[in-house]
Amino acid sequence: MEKNISYTIKSPQLFVQSLKHRSYLNATNAERITSYERLEFLGDSILNMIVSENLYRQFPDKEEGELTKCKALLVNKKVLASCAERINLGEFILLSEGEQRSGGRNRPSILSDVLESLIGAIYLDSGFHEAKIFIQRYVLTDMMQVLNDEMNTNFKGELLEFSQSSEWGMPHYVVISETGPEHNKQFTVEVKIKDLVYGTGKGMTKKDAEQQAAREALKKIKQN
Repeated sequence: MEKNISYTIKSPQLFVQSLKHRSYLNATNAERITSYERLEFLGDSILNMIVSENLYRQFPDKEEGELTKCKALLVNKKVLASCAERINLGEFILLSEGEQRSGGRNRPSILSDVLESLIGAIYLDSGFHEAKIFIQRYVLTDMMQVLNDEMNTNFKGELLEFSQSSEWGMPHYVVISETGPEHNKQFTVEVKIKDLVYGTGKGMTKKDAEQQAAREALKKIKQN
C-alpha cells in the first residue's frame, strides 16, 4: 500500500486498523472499537480543515456561503470514492466474505470512509504536515475540475435558492420507493414545491436521489 499512497508507514498496526470494516470485525469476533470508524472521525475533521484552508487561499474573492458550497463538492462521498479508486484503496480494505461478495470493495460509501480513515492514520503516524501533503496530492489535485464538473453541482442548493428567491417556499423531498437488497438499494425521490411535483430522481442513496430530483426540477423550471 505504501507505493500506492506515496507514503512510508511507521506504525503498521495503525494502518491495519484504518482498513478494518465493521463486517470484518463481526466475522472475526473482534471489538467494534477496533474498526476504522474512529480514525475516519479524525480524518474527516483534518480533511475538512485542509480543504477549507485551501479554498480560503485559492479564492480570496469568494464569500463564506460560496466557499461552503465549494467545500461540500470537494468532500462529498462520490468525489472521495473517486480519489480512493485512483490509489486502488479498495483492494486493501479488510471485509467479511459476505461484504466482499456484495461488492463492498467498490462501494463509494466504504471507499470514502476508508480514505478519511487513512488520512487520520497518516496524521497520527507522522503529523499534520504529512496528512496535508496526502490530501493535496490525492484530493485537491483536481480541485478545479471537480468544482467545474456539472455532475458535482449542488442541485439541491440551487433549487433551494431559486425557490426562496421566487418566494415559492421550501422544496420538499419525498421517498416514493425503496427497492433492492439492503446492500444494494435504489431510492426514488420526488421533489415538491407548493405541493406540485417538479422532479423525480433515482440513486443508490437518498442524497443522490434527491440531487437527481432537484436537477430534473431545475431543468423543468428553466424550460418553462
